[in-house]
Amino acid sequence: MKSELADGLAQARARTLALIEPVDDADLARQHSPLMSPLAWDLAHVGYFEDLWLARRVGGLEPLADHGDLYEAFAHARDERGELPILDPRAAVRYLAAVRERTLDVLERVDLDAGDPLLADGHVYRLVIQHEHQHVETMLATLQLRAAPYPLPPPPDARSAPLAAPELLVPGGPFVLGVDGDAWAYDNERPAHAVELDPFWIDAAPVSNADFLAFVDEGGYADVRHWSEAGRSWRRDSGAEHPQFWRREGAGAWSRVRFGHREALPPEEPVQHVSWYEADAYARWAGKRLPSEAEWERAAAGEAVAGKRRFPWGDDPPDEQRANLGGARFGPAPAGSYPAGASAEGVRQLIGDVWEWTASDFRGYPGFAAFPYAEYSEVFFGDEYKVLRGPSWAAGAVVARSTFRNWDYPVRRQIFAGFRCARDA
Repeated sequence: MKSELADGLAQARARTLALIEPVDDADLARQHSPLMSPLAWDLAHVGYFEDLWLARRVGGLEPLADHGDLYEAFAHARDERGELPILDPRAAVRYLAAVRERTLDVLERVDLDAGDPLLADGHVYRLVIQHEHQHVETMLATLQLRAAPYPLPPPPDARSAPLAAPELLVPGGPFVLGVDGDAWAYDNERPAHAVELDPFWIDAAPVSNADFLAFVDEGGYADVRHWSEAGRSWRRDSGAEHPQFWRREGAGAWSRVRFGHREALPPEEPVQHVSWYEADAYARWAGKRLPSEAEWERAAAGEAVAGKRRFPWGDDPPDEQRANLGGARFGPAPAGSYPAGASAEGVRQLIGDVWEWTASDFRGYPGFAAFPYAEYSEVFFGDEYKVLRGPSWAAGAVVARSTFRNWDYPVRRQIFAGFRCARDA
């Protein structure tokens, strides 16, 4: 297990360093948006978090450096971090390397079977691995907001095949929501508990740019019938008339910005950078609704009586035949791709491509217990945040399980979020 954990730490770090390699120090240190931290803050925060949990908590060591509360996520709001005396990018990378050296030394001597729940099945190491991958996605969101172009590799081929139907029926009945016994699972995914679901229809693929463009062209943003009261308020205050990064070019043509590059809007891709309010309005316009997170997980994980799946396709780990993950494409694959990654009912792209807004508020499951710290999940519970499911193309494969829960404010658009619709059967 120790070699597996060391490999996981190394893979996460390789993603981090590869991502920042083309970016100069000035842009790494600059705050590109008040919504996001400077990239150099993210780098040092990743090291601080690793040192806190794997060197100090597990290894009993003193802090590697005294950074005060500079890299405590709750100590300073994102829009303040550009004014903080943070490490310069080169110093942040050196700090990462020094922390990792300590981490690996501790890993060599720690007893993972000592009876500490934090160490059981390497849980705290998996926590830190996921944390770094999640910050890689956060840094990708920052780079999307950056004005300068980022060098984009040619995308790999996406596996595709025609959809059998635009929406698929998921039978109702008992379902076990959440998970127990998964060493990768966060506290908000536990405990597993039974829910009863009515049958429902769900889109076979995420809503595409072409689908969403029809809503835009038919005046969906201006038609108050499609918007909740809060959604109308958001649209009025934001002035939004289309997804973030889109631009009308005239004569029915549209473009979008992708990592600093202006390009024609690809109609076949899942729509990205829409708020929950936009997703909800589209669903109403289409005569549908957003799925609850329980419905989404049921569509992804299959029936509990048949053996709940860790991934839509089964229990084998993700690969390039089944899902678009890890940032290889720097964007989603066409809607309807990856038939090999389909769920038991044939629903595609539940894992990879875009985070999907659900109708659900972010709350703890019955019997929830914060572990190992309340600030990961518990402080966010309530009706201020909406749940997103299904990791995006920017997520690491280690978070790509059917039970993973993400959350954000319903106004957020800089994240790689889209959606699919559902309706009652």
